[in-house]
Amino acid sequence: MSAAERHALVLGASGFIGRHLVLALDRAGVRVSTAGRSPGSHQRLARWLARHGQDRAPADLRVDFTRLSLIEGECEDVTEIHNCAGAYRFGMSADEARRANVDTVRAVVALAARLPRLRRLVQVSGYRVGGQDPAPWSEERRRETYRTLGAYEASRVEADAVFRSEAERLGVPWSIVNPASVIGDSVTGESDQYLGLAQTVRHLWQGTLAAVPGNTRTFVPVVAADHLARFMARLPEDETAERAAYWLMDDETPALPDLLALIAAHYRVGAPRARIPVALVRRLPRWLTRADPETLTFLSEDRYPTDSAHAFAAHHGLTVPDTATTILRWADHLAAHRFGDAPPGGRRFTTPAGVRTFELGEPDAPTVVLPGLPVNADTWAPVVADLGDARAVDLPGLGMSAGAREDWPSWLGALTGGAGARHLVGHSLGAAAAIEAATARPGTVDRLTLVSPFFLQAPPARTATRTPVSRWYLSRVSPEGLAERLTGTTAHAGALRTSVADLRRGGVAATTARLLAAGARPRRREDLRAKLREYPGHVHLVVGSRDPLTPEGQALAAMLSRATVTVIDGAGHHPQLTHPRDVARAIRARAPAVIPRA
Repeated sequence: MSAAERHALVLGASGFIGRHLVLALDRAGVRVSTAGRSPGSHQRLARWLARHGQDRAPADLRVDFTRLSLIEGECEDVTEIHNCAGAYRFGMSADEARRANVDTVRAVVALAARLPRLRRLVQVSGYRVGGQDPAPWSEERRRETYRTLGAYEASRVEADAVFRSEAERLGVPWSIVNPASVIGDSVTGESDQYLGLAQTVRHLWQGTLAAVPGNTRTFVPVVAADHLARFMARLPEDETAERAAYWLMDDETPALPDLLALIAAHYRVGAPRARIPVALVRRLPRWLTRADPETLTFLSEDRYPTDSAHAFAAHHGLTVPDTATTILRWADHLAAHRFGDAPPGGRRFTTPAGVRTFELGEPDAPTVVLPGLPVNADTWAPVVADLGDARAVDLPGLGMSAGAREDWPSWLGALTGGAGARHLVGHSLGAAAAIEAATARPGTVDRLTLVSPFFLQAPPARTATRTPVSRWYLSRVSPEGLAERLTGTTAHAGALRTSVADLRRGGVAATTARLLAAGARPRRREDLRAKLREYPGHVHLVVGSRDPLTPEGQALAAMLSRATVTVIDGAGHHPQLTHPRDVARAIRARAPAVIPRA
């Protein structure tokens, strides 16, 4: 059967695997219909597909697992069903898990048996649960399995057995794919799945992973989401795949300690050397281990029968993406999106001058925001979004960026070199970095916008210049406490949660404290004023009425032939938190037209 003759029905299409599968089927020229529980799920899928280059949304059918007919809409000419439906969630009751993962499988097989043109039913199972004996389960076996494995994994084990037995009983042609832990797209790292292995990576990033569970042989294999999707899309067209199950993974996935060490080196964080046996993890309180009990069965030394999957992939010209590269791209995406706590899109890590740098906004935008202290690029996200063609980056050693103060000269050179930043928006300490970048390489920066330039304002309180005190405070402050300190109210605590999280990671608090102390030194402030006098381009000073320029700062601004000053009424030293629209309006009003470089 040619691709043009195929009509695929995808259940669970709005989920992580399902979205990638719909994309792969469409790119293969297969007609696709999706069955979701609500119009909203289809709309979310359509928006995701559009962002990934598929403007034509699949047909929208409705699924109701409580109805005998199951599908509302025309599906009589469906030639294949891909069942990606189910619940991937820990903490469910046994009844809830069985309804979500066992009863749905039974209903899908029954639907498949009623379709006159069906050529294949493809079921997504799992590498730890596939290959079950299809014999009916006794109540005793069911109770013991759910008690031993937990509701989620036990329901997937039972679902695998039910699928096989029901498909054979009803004469439904089937294929099963048993994927390993599904991680991000092999090219972009994109993933919105934050359970399981992703949770362990999160603790590694945050510096809260004290020990690696398992031993040096613990094997948690992975597979890229896009490779899994391409593999599944080929199954219905291959007659040899009927009544076959495939374990899809890279056998060369590093053992868990090595996998985490690989990511730790990429993150520039320390990898825990201690190992803790799984049996001991089970006995310890969850608040201490940070491990969900239902995930512990995945920590095994077992290996899996992957030869048939490798042969199938080779026969169809499917190249397995490099696993180490995919893992690191996935790890980048997880961290950039703060493991699901940040909004999707427009967030990435780059490497100017070899320094791992967090960036949000439009890639390669000519307007670049350099945040001040003790906040991060995320606090500038509303301003960047309002500006449009702009981005904000965390300075080396701050926020989510790696590196140190010593990297700033080369990093700033890379940021402004070539077709890089043309308009630097520096806030507080970022204003100092902006001036250094503009004066170190004359002609590379067309305009400076200096928001709350500390060296033209009143010096900070003496306590802020004491590094040990500042470091202690910053590493322990709450979002509410920091909001009160920076804005005079706790109303902006939500916008500062990510800054507080960054200050508690690695040496960020210590770096911030050292930079705060250095910025208060009179010689440093005078040096920055002298460099500003030398800068020949446009300068726009933006300050809050509650944190004005000093008389000396006003005099310097008056001396500059191409300088303007904007005062935001009611704002203090952090107007991006309290008055983001006003800040964006001020930046946009003075922004020059972009002149291409020769």
